[in-house]
Amino acid sequence: MHILLTGSSGWLGRYLAPRLRALGHEVTGLDVAPGTDTDVVGSVADRALIDRLFGERGIEAVIHGGALHKPDIVRYPNQAFIDVNSSGTLNLLEAAVAHRASRFVFTSTTSLMISSTIREARGETAVWIDEEMAPLEPRNIYGVTKLAAEQLCRLIHADHGLPVIILRTSRFFPEDDDTHLALSGENMKANELLHRRLTVEDAAKAHIVALARAPEIGFGTFIVSAPTPFARDEVAALKADAPAVIARHFPDAAALYARRGWQLPPSIDRVYDASLAEGVLGFRCETDFAAVLDALRHDAELPFAHDADYVSPKEVFVAN
Repeated sequence: MHILLTGSSGWLGRYLAPRLRALGHEVTGLDVAPGTDTDVVGSVADRALIDRLFGERGIEAVIHGGALHKPDIVRYPNQAFIDVNSSGTLNLLEAAVAHRASRFVFTSTTSLMISSTIREARGETAVWIDEEMAPLEPRNIYGVTKLAAEQLCRLIHADHGLPVIILRTSRFFPEDDDTHLALSGENMKANELLHRRLTVEDAAKAHIVALARAPEIGFGTFIVSAPTPFARDEVAALKADAPAVIARHFPDAAALYARRGWQLPPSIDRVYDASLAEGVLGFRCETDFAAVLDALRHDAELPFAHDADYVSPKEVFVAN
């Protein structure tokens, strides 16, 4: 297939584009910043550009990973998020319909499921988060515009039958969290693989599976995150004493962490349940918290990427 990949210069794009090509697909990479896998520098908000690309390149499928993200909130106005995340998605969807593309995969985010109440951990238990959670009350413009884009995906599928798979990915960024700095970046990423993170490699694989399954499924929304070891009936204990719960599942975790100088999370406020993706989409992340502990046991390389100095290519491009 000839695939239009948006966000091709970004963190996900640099892992996804080579995998698509290795499978025999032709890829047109579109990004606002130049990159190894970017053929066209431009924005999804540019409708004329999108229409031209579909017409000139014979685009048969779309993987839409390009977006403004949560760290961009301090750099861009609300209108930019609407133009890129919402209107840009509509541009791609309508072009896909007009040019009879066979499928559309949309990179969404679990962030749109996190209200201010969840973010501030006000509840007495951890929140068990799956695709049935409602109502959705995103806490910032990033979440609002990604949720709007999801609804546009649903509407276009309903009106035109375009097969669409929405992947609500949990965290896979390589840099440090811009708001939680109490732990080292590697320690925090390891902790998050218990309940709210996946590797970028697994994120890329999920998109490839979604691309293959979209015509069969028709429409679906899936949380994509490393499989959690926890059960729904552990939510109260996770909020009150997470290390005790972790010890039941991984008896040597505390000792392995201590050897590294790391800390287990004292409390866990949310758990992403990715079981629907496994059961319906047929995708399960390969890397989980057990893989982290295995690496610690054998003094091996950690099974996830961490780069405290990572800067989005679009910001480097703008700065230069």
